[in-house]
Amino acid sequence: MKTLFLTVAALALSTGFALAENPMVGGAAMLDSKNIIENAVNSADHTTLVAAVKAAGLVETLSGAGPFTVFAPTNEAFAKLPAGTVETLLKPENKAMLVKILTCHVVAGKADAATVLGMIQADGGKHVIDTVGGCKITAETKDGKVMLTDEMGNVSTVTIADVMQSNGVIHVVDTVMLPKM
Repeated sequence: MKTLFLTVAALALSTGFALAENPMVGGAAMLDSKNIIENAVNSADHTTLVAAVKAAGLVETLSGAGPFTVFAPTNEAFAKLPAGTVETLLKPENKAMLVKILTCHVVAGKADAATVLGMIQADGGKHVIDTVGGCKITAETKDGKVMLTDEMGNVSTVTIADVMQSNGVIHVVDTVMLPKM
């Protein structure tokens, strides 16, 4: 047990999953005095996510007190979706589906890297995370990285962790997580 804990701790430090101060994201400083939306709008890597959050009407919610944990897909993550998907989701008639997809990236509460790794360890290597959108995401570590598997079997990698916000924490991910359809 002690060896497993030390391995997880070493993994956290070696992968950069546990950082002491906020990293730059999308070329912008992420200030822990700002909320999730205030920081996200400054990230050049998250313009699609910001547009989607606005279209879904979630700006006020994610600017609220929280705390929230957001697994924030990059523009490149959205670009992996089939051609035309983002444009279709941004249409007003598809708002309910957009809200469902986006809230599958949000967890009530603040789960920093140490918390996520602790849950994975406590559950024997995999931990199911319940999202605000009612989705279940399975977190595990593979090849020294934290991986998240959505209900459709898509696997996302946490590329930047522990981006602290005044109302929670963001973990940048490389794949959009989808609900079971």
